[in-house]
Amino acid sequence: MRGRMRTPELLPLLLLLVLLAGAPEGRKVRGSRAQPRRAQPPPSHRERGEATESFPLDFTAVEENMDNFMTQVKNLAQSLYPCSAQKLDHDMKLSFLENASVTCNDGTPAGYYIKESKGSRRWLVFLEGGWYCFNKQNCNSRYETLRRLMSSTKWPQTRTGTGILSPQPEENPHWWNANMVFIPYCSSDVWSGASPKTNENDYAFMGSLIIKEVVKELLTKGLDNAKVLLLAGSSAGGTGVLLNVDPVSELLQELGHTSVQVRGLSDSGWFLDNKQYRCTDCVDTISCAPTEAIKRGIRYWDGVVPERCRQAHEGEEWKCFFGYKVYPTLKSPVFVVQWLFDEAQLTVDNVHLTGQPVQEGQWRYIQNLGIELRNTLKDVPAMFAPACLSHEIITRTYWMDIQVKGTSLPRALQCWDRSLHNSLRNISSNSTTGHSRTPPRGCPLHLIDSCPWPHCNPTCPTIRDQLTGQEMNVIQFLTHMGFDVKRIAQQQGMEPSKLLGMLNNGN
Repeated sequence: MRGRMRTPELLPLLLLLVLLAGAPEGRKVRGSRAQPRRAQPPPSHRERGEATESFPLDFTAVEENMDNFMTQVKNLAQSLYPCSAQKLDHDMKLSFLENASVTCNDGTPAGYYIKESKGSRRWLVFLEGGWYCFNKQNCNSRYETLRRLMSSTKWPQTRTGTGILSPQPEENPHWWNANMVFIPYCSSDVWSGASPKTNENDYAFMGSLIIKEVVKELLTKGLDNAKVLLLAGSSAGGTGVLLNVDPVSELLQELGHTSVQVRGLSDSGWFLDNKQYRCTDCVDTISCAPTEAIKRGIRYWDGVVPERCRQAHEGEEWKCFFGYKVYPTLKSPVFVVQWLFDEAQLTVDNVHLTGQPVQEGQWRYIQNLGIELRNTLKDVPAMFAPACLSHEIITRTYWMDIQVKGTSLPRALQCWDRSLHNSLRNISSNSTTGHSRTPPRGCPLHLIDSCPWPHCNPTCPTIRDQLTGQEMNVIQFLTHMGFDVKRIAQQQGMEPSKLLGMLNNGN
């Protein structure tokens, strides 16, 4: 890997700083300024590149505050040399909320993991996913089987970021140097609840309050000087982004931090309130229809939805948990990432893809699901929707490999960031949302596969047979789904991979 920096002159300066810090006995101080020394000759050769962040450095009072000086030198080195950063501690570290009244389901303290990047004014706050529970019975069951999603008692002290949370530029080319914050999901309420644990309530549901408390604490750690705050999340966390991006923006406005640009990135949280393939009783989270589960949950959690969506669906606030209902009411710009054939959606719709061949009715239902999802996304200007059977992507290590029409997700997010940066700062007074942006030329934002079958996109992630656990390639999977790619390709006199490419291009 090549080191990156803004100007070659910084290299000798950095070397000088390290030498000065390493030999304090050789310096003399007059007043508050360090006595200048003659710089050592720079190394004979250094690879040169381009830095992505500027970094403020205080040269005064070096003798009096050596620890702070060395911290600044290390942070500068990290900004200039991403490769050397591998030697530094890049794990996010656990911090419990100072406000002990905001808790996980079982009353244990909520918290967050953080990795600060002193040279950056960009903050990425990630909401973890993990389904939900909506009554005492299935919450008790969840507590027995998935306690880490309801309690902080066994949270590790550190977490390693992957995908868009990775500190490595080769895995995360656009956001690697941002301040990273991971908020564990321990409220089981799709990040919407505002109900404390009491003698009458066995569990607390405080997801929306946890987010607000984290944001308040981050203001004391540098968020007050931020340029961009990207609220991201996957699965239930992706829905949580849609529910909380405007409230977070409003909170910062109320606290006087009007210069922070709040944006949302919702991954695999755009669910449909459609009819199940096979209707079942609402017994547990998996079998219960999404609409019925949310109707019960929002009452049980004392759920909170964005004000504009509440007004649009007064008396039916549960509708705000579904992307195509809440999105038109949002003020903040949001980028939507959604698999066209989402595994979690198929699960709640009672379509279970086991080792048995898919029945014709299931096949038609799956195809119609892709069509319905496309229709709900057609007016979303910034989106990435591959025709794959999967769930979640932005924290996967392979997130750079998936493409739609030749564009990767990190590239699409960079284009979105550029479009927001280049847009007019003042939105006209009659504008109702913050979604309308003009994309830069040659930089696509609205990316959705047009081929109609699951995994007809050749870049889809590897899938496994749910019974055997064996990997299936695309041809094997589509054959399992009832589409004989190999036979049709032979009839057309072409290779199966070429046919898949044609399908991916909508031909």
